[in-house]
Amino acid sequence: MSTAVVAVALVPGGTPGISPWDLYELSVATMVFGIPHTDLADPWYGLRVCGGPAPHSTHGLDGLTGAHTVIVPSVPDGVVDGGETLPGDFVEALRAAADGGARMVSMCSGAFALAAAGLLDGHRATLHREYAPQLAARHPGIDVDASVLYTDEDTVLTSAGAAAGLDLCLHLVRKDLGATVAGALAQRLVVPAPRPGDRPQFVEAPLPPGGRDLLGPALQWAQEHLHEPLTVDDLARRAHMSPRTFHRRVRETHGTTPLQWLLQQRVARAQMLLESTDLPVERVGEHSGLGTAANLRRHFTRALGLSPTAYRRAVTPSAPPSTDR
Repeated sequence: MSTAVVAVALVPGGTPGISPWDLYELSVATMVFGIPHTDLADPWYGLRVCGGPAPHSTHGLDGLTGAHTVIVPSVPDGVVDGGETLPGDFVEALRAAADGGARMVSMCSGAFALAAAGLLDGHRATLHREYAPQLAARHPGIDVDASVLYTDEDTVLTSAGAAAGLDLCLHLVRKDLGATVAGALAQRLVVPAPRPGDRPQFVEAPLPPGGRDLLGPALQWAQEHLHEPLTVDDLARRAHMSPRTFHRRVRETHGTTPLQWLLQQRVARAQMLLESTDLPVERVGEHSGLGTAANLRRHFTRALGLSPTAYRRAVTPSAPPSTDR
């Protein structure tokens, strides 16, 4: 397996230095792709930083050539407001990278760069909800969805601002190297497991009275007991809440219902078991809490678009054939 190159494309020129948002998003990409986590997967990625001001850049725009993935972080505010245009050579370099087969990714207002290159036309895309009206007005051919953390259109992926960029990077690792590696990397970075892209950008999550977190320990306990029969009433009691309050707090904090959250955790556990063990599908269903093999197949396929066996074969090519259908 050859090293997959990830190239971060910074907008050249403009004011000297690098903006705080560019610096943040560059740091996110560097943490995920630029540090060789070869104990998790070997080879790891190779990182190039292209086009921006020294000393941050290691390559010119020609460094995008041959990259497996190109990430465009935030663009200058003037581009978002419509008072500035992106350099022509920058836009052309993005088009050339896409034509060469690169997976194109934007973080927050970087979507304006992919849009300028015509790479988002006909696609669903997201960015911080504050900038969504400008992108939609300027590029009516894009299906702008400002309600989600990130979108994945296979060859074109976009994310909302700040932490959503890290979610998207971990999602890329999960696509490339599997849920086990992505989960281990998230733990190393001391962040939650990769969040699904359809989570809302904004949810009301007020601190409980006195600042004591009762929800977190209950959900942590649930993750450690996924193989057991669990009900919302069980988890509410453990959180010392009524079922109605527990339901509201989970929705406020995670943007979904308790049962849907539990299902997402069980599917994620099934992913890890399929990657890291040779347990038959029936046992994976039992250990993940999804029950029978038929129930596992139904929920797993609905969530990931692959049957458990097809997923295992995709992430572990040496896996033997199975009777799973």
